[in-house]
Amino acid sequence: KTRSVWDYFLSRRQQFLNEKYEPVVDDNIKEQERLLFPRTKEVRWWSEVFGRTDAEMNGPLHGTPITFANGLGVSVLTGAESADKSIGIGTAHQPRTDGGLSQGAERIAAGLSALGIGKSSASQIRSRSPESAKASTSLRLPIGYFTLGPTYCQHTPFAAASQVYVNAWSAVKSLVSRARARGIGTLLDLHALPGGANGGDHSGTNSGKAQLWGDRHNLDLATRCLLFIAQEARSMDGVVGLQLCNEAEYDAIGMYAWYDSVIGQIAKIDNTLPLYISDAWNLGQALSYTNGKNSLINGAANPIIIDTHLYWAFTDADKAKTPQQIISEVSAKLSELDGKDGSVVDHGAAQVIVGEYSCVLTEDSWTKAHGADKSQLVVGFGQAQSQRYQQRAGGSYFWTYKMDWMDGGEWGFAQQTKSNAITSPASLALPHPDIQQRITAATAQRDARRAAALAAHTDYWDRQDPGEYEHWRYEAGWGVGFDDAAAFLGMRASGALQGPGGDRIGMLDVWIRKRVVESGQAGRWLWEFEQGVRKGVAEFYELAGV
Repeated sequence: KTRSVWDYFLSRRQQFLNEKYEPVVDDNIKEQERLLFPRTKEVRWWSEVFGRTDAEMNGPLHGTPITFANGLGVSVLTGAESADKSIGIGTAHQPRTDGGLSQGAERIAAGLSALGIGKSSASQIRSRSPESAKASTSLRLPIGYFTLGPTYCQHTPFAAASQVYVNAWSAVKSLVSRARARGIGTLLDLHALPGGANGGDHSGTNSGKAQLWGDRHNLDLATRCLLFIAQEARSMDGVVGLQLCNEAEYDAIGMYAWYDSVIGQIAKIDNTLPLYISDAWNLGQALSYTNGKNSLINGAANPIIIDTHLYWAFTDADKAKTPQQIISEVSAKLSELDGKDGSVVDHGAAQVIVGEYSCVLTEDSWTKAHGADKSQLVVGFGQAQSQRYQQRAGGSYFWTYKMDWMDGGEWGFAQQTKSNAITSPASLALPHPDIQQRITAATAQRDARRAAALAAHTDYWDRQDPGEYEHWRYEAGWGVGFDDAAAFLGMRASGALQGPGGDRIGMLDVWIRKRVVESGQAGRWLWEFEQGVRKGVAEFYELAGV
């Protein structure tokens, strides 16, 4: 017995409706006919349905364009055939003898190829961006505990459907590998946790309750999942980090105690894997926590990074604002970092990513735009966010990439990069030969610039607070910082990493902590080494013009 795929579509009607669909039908007007004509050069088989590769099922596309009559006084629609009858010009309907696979089914199969993790999913982030300036260096991949397979579905609401997820984890590993081959890292985000970290249905349950916190069974299962992923990640080239929890509810009971427990257990598996935590909508409190976890006292330990989310589309307070007011607010975001980062020796490393943001505002806000052009305001909003997050965050992830049927509007990274609302760091737009020339020119000035920096540092402290110092530490740190910045910028140009442009050190605070720990230095004058590293990084960027 079989079931129609339309049962799935119709039960989720709003999910599959195209907001640009025009319901008016007039067979005498072009593009208002009763038929939807496919773009023949874009139609593809859904290869996974047949257990084949994309290359086997599709290969190079050599479709012939379909042409339709559209002369003066001639109907645009010249004929139409249904299961029961034919109308207009064409051959009379004949009973099917091919077992029922019609062109309509083929079109549905082709259109559904984007619903799963298809062969093109990883490459879409870059290959469909028309300019190298739209490059991405990493993606945040939301998964659920059920993604790990039937073993992790036992005694949960997903137990009855566990066989659906038999191959889910292998699909995740495949995606990570394909992204890595294109120079894109993957942050594995355990988005849906047992019981739910918040009341949203994206958090693992549609109960409307956050039942992870305070529930021993759910917390234990979540821990098992994270330990499994950490173990697997050791052999998965391209994983840039593991997110323990997404959007924990505000003031979640026992959250930080659970973080402590999980971080300690993961450290026994791999103490180099960056771990990301939800700030539970309280960034200041999370920063105090991570300053402690990223303290030099802890030595070689997993970097702990905060995931915070920034939206202006949900609260009544934001709905009352004009788009212009909201755009002006962006430059003050992440100010909680002030005084928390910039000195690992004094208070540990502080690193934040904006794990979710968009260009969406509410209709309440748009009605207050005072006649200003909406598209220009969207671009201004996106550019303000790009600039601020590149300046103050260790990275940012737009929610989401695109919809199945469109580029996503203000929710779509694909559309917002095309409109230049979301922009990548300028260094990612540089041609590789240009990058190599910049590195060569900067390196030629390395020794002279280091000597000048050391002289300025020594002179300042000798005048500011005369006494005994260990300025050799500053000189050593300067060299480390300069060389690290050059290595990051040149990775793609040298072929060590695929992709356009060159990278800056994004997670600077945790990177400097890593270098301080690796130096083996300690004592009263350790701050000189750290200041040297920071100055070396900054001076390379100045000399290279990035």
